[in-house]
Amino acid sequence: MNAARQQGVYGNPQAAYRQTAVETASPEKLLIMLYSGTVKFLRQAENALREKKYEEAHNNLLKVGDIITELNSTLNLEEGGEIAANLRELYTFYYGEIVKANLKKDAAYLQPAIEFFESFRDAWVEAAKMVRMGAK
Repeated sequence: MNAARQQGVYGNPQAAYRQTAVETASPEKLLIMLYSGTVKFLRQAENALREKKYEEAHNNLLKVGDIITELNSTLNLEEGGEIAANLRELYTFYYGEIVKANLKKDAAYLQPAIEFFESFRDAWVEAAKMVRMGAK
């Protein structure tokens, strides 16, 4: 491990905790974390756009774009079939809306994306609860 990364993570207890949480999370927990992060950064970008804080909005939208790219890249189209293909289309559509919001400095493009990612996050939270209950 290089010294800069070691200092960055281990010199910062919060960063170390976040890294450990990600590295030890189950796949469904990781998905919930990604959806939650997307919603968080979308809401921050939405507020920043309304307040005309364009650099802050841009930075948050870049984070959203990175998360959507990660979600898209983890789809297994062979095993996931039609569901994975539909998710890819949805991720691609909402990525485009994020880009439009960023280019046009218009928060109106973000509300449908927020609703989409909130609904998926909430569905995965419920699914994870059901799996945990079934495991007991």
